[in-house]
Amino acid sequence: MIVIAHLSDTHIDTGPRSTERTRAVMRYLEELPYDLHSIVVTGDVTDHGLPAEYEQARLLFSSRHPVVFCPGNHDRRAAFSRHLLAREGSGEPVNQVYRSAGAVIALCDSSVPGKDEGFLADETLAWLEEVLAQTSPRTPVLVGFHHPPVDLHVPFIDGIRQFGTQRLAALADRHRNIVAFLCGHAHTAAATVFAGRPLLVAPAVVSTLRLPWEHPGVPQDHVHLDQPPALAFHVLHEGRLTTHYRPVGV
Repeated sequence: MIVIAHLSDTHIDTGPRSTERTRAVMRYLEELPYDLHSIVVTGDVTDHGLPAEYEQARLLFSSRHPVVFCPGNHDRRAAFSRHLLAREGSGEPVNQVYRSAGAVIALCDSSVPGKDEGFLADETLAWLEEVLAQTSPRTPVLVGFHHPPVDLHVPFIDGIRQFGTQRLAALADRHRNIVAFLCGHAHTAAATVFAGRPLLVAPAVVSTLRLPWEHPGVPQDHVHLDQPPALAFHVLHEGRLTTHYRPVGV
């Protein structure tokens, strides 16, 4: 059995609120009496993509568990690479893979510089195809990115979701060992299906989105700031995936 912690949308801005909420989640994970397979962070690590924000994020995400990231629409690729991942920064997509005996995590950059919606560039899909080609078809693969590739029935989020997804669905049809897709962006825990696989949306650390039937339509009422940060645990055992969502006290 392997357990993967999945969190998203920390929006670290060097201010006390986002810092304390992220610190609380990481403290909780560090104090677990179990070694996690990995911690997956599906984007919007920072709020403005500034070097100082990534330096703060790098400290906050220091962990005894392996941590794997992908960017979101609030992130900036060059600064993300240079100041969070400590590798050469450029404007190219930032894709990461983490391999272990039990599973492979492939995180794709769905960000589009200068835009809020998402799209997987051809080079990212080629990278993912190569990752899968180098992976045994018996090894389960979880594919992650920031933007959901389907509507979640939240108009604000659906307007800035991931588009051009038929290419990803076709790739998934060729690789049956993809067991699930992971994403963030929506600031609400959700579960649906994409390309015949579970699509599991992590709740946000920084805030919680009110669903359309929970608020009167006034823009400032779209977000809960008083709900606790939360994360998902994905449990993979004998080919079966189970997900638990867990709030964390600050």
